Amino acid sequence: MKLKKCRICNGNSLTDYLNLGLTPAADAFIKVELKSLNDPVYPLEVCLCDDCGISQLNYTVDPKILFQNDYPYESSTTKTGRLHFDQFGESVVKKAELSSDDLVIDVGSNVGVLLGAYQKRGCKVLGIEPSKHIAASANENGVETINDFITPDLAKKIVSNKGQASVINITNVFAHIDDLESLMKAVDSLLTKDGMFVIEGPHFLNLIEALEYDTIYHEHLLYLSVKPLNSLFNRFGFEVFDVEEVLIHGGSIRIFVCRKGEHDITNSVNQIIEKEEKASLFDISRLNKFSEQVQEHKKELRELLLGIKKTGKTIVAVSAPAKGMTLLNYCDIDSNIIDFITEKSPLKIGKYSPGAHIPIFSDEKLREKKIDFALVLAWNFSDEIMENLSDFKNAGGKFIIPIPKPKIV
Repeated sequence: MKLKKCRICNGNSLTDYLNLGLTPAADAFIKVELKSLNDPVYPLEVCLCDDCGISQLNYTVDPKILFQNDYPYESSTTKTGRLHFDQFGESVVKKAELSSDDLVIDVGSNVGVLLGAYQKRGCKVLGIEPSKHIAASANENGVETINDFITPDLAKKIVSNKGQASVINITNVFAHIDDLESLMKAVDSLLTKDGMFVIEGPHFLNLIEALEYDTIYHEHLLYLSVKPLNSLFNRFGFEVFDVEEVLIHGGSIRIFVCRKGEHDITNSVNQIIEKEEKASLFDISRLNKFSEQVQEHKKELRELLLGIKKTGKTIVAVSAPAKGMTLLNYCDIDSNIIDFITEKSPLKIGKYSPGAHIPIFSDEKLREKKIDFALVLAWNFSDEIMENLSDFKNAGGKFIIPIPKPKIV
C-alpha cells in the first residue's frame, strides 16, 4: 500500500530520496518446491517527512505476509545477540528497580531471549509475538507468549488477566509497526503510571553515516531518530526521558519513554537530538547525497566481486540475514557471482534466498568445499562469524566485509 501520510505526525508532505527497486520481502526464503515460481516483489523506497523529519518507507507490505508465514528470524542465533539481551535485561531491572511483583511485557518477543533475562532475575514476564512457530518456541522455552499482534483490544485483555506492566520492551520491532497510534493506545493501557516503555533499534544516524543501507527492507517501515519520535509520544501524553547508545547491529539506540513528568529527563535526550541535527538527518540535501553514496557503493561492491570472479576464484556468502537479502537484490548479486550461502539457522538451511534464489546450506558446506572468498552478509556479527569460521581462514580463505566500504579481510 502506497503511503499517503506520515506514520509519525500524519503530515502529507513526503519527499522520496532513495529507491532500492522492486524487491521481495527480505525474510521470504524460498522452499525447494517453490523455486521455479516468481517471487512477489514490492517497492523499496525511502522518503522524508518534511514536517516532522522522520525517514520511512513509502510503501507498506501487509504484516501478515512479513511476519506470520514461516518467519525465519530467531533472536537466539548468535552468542553476541544472547549476551546483548542478557545485559539489556539486567540494566533495565536495575534502572526501573524491578522486583518479583513487576510484570515485564515484550512486544515482538521472538523466542523469548530478552524476557528470559528478566525472568531469571525474578520478574514476571509476558511476550507478544505474531509468528506462530516462533511463539510456540518461546512457550516451549518456558516464556509465556501470546501469538498475536499488539492492539488496544489485546492490551485490555492482558490488563484484565495480568494487570499492568512496569516495563514494556519493543526491541527491533517498533520500526515494524505501521499503525503507531494503535500501538501507543495499547501502551497507554498496558503501562503502569510510572512505568517505562523501552524501545531499541538501529539508529538512523549510524545508518546514514556508516552507509548501512542494507538495514532498509520492508519490515523496517521507520528509521529511528529521537527528535521526530518525541513528537509522536507527546501527542499521547508521553515523553522521552533517557537515551542510551549501544553497539549492537552497527549502532543502535535504546529510548526510554514515560508518561509526562513521571521521570526526570536526562541530558542524553538533548545531546542525541543535537547529534542528529548536526548530522543533518532531517535535511533532504544530505539524504540525497546518501542516495548517491548508496549507488556508488553498489558499483564498488560489484566491481570487487566481478574482479574476483574473473580471476577464476570462488565466492560464497556466509549468513543470510534480512539485510543481506537487500544487499544481494539491490546490487544484482546472484548465483553467477555467489555459488551458495551458508547459515547456522535451521529455519533457512535447505531453502533459497528471496529474489536471487541462491541455495542455502549449513556452515559445514564452507568447510567441505575449497572456497576462496566468503562475503559476510551479517557484517554486524562479523567478528563472531569469522571466529566461528577460523578454520576457513586458516585454510587460506578470505572474508569480504561489505559495509560501510567493501574490504577483504
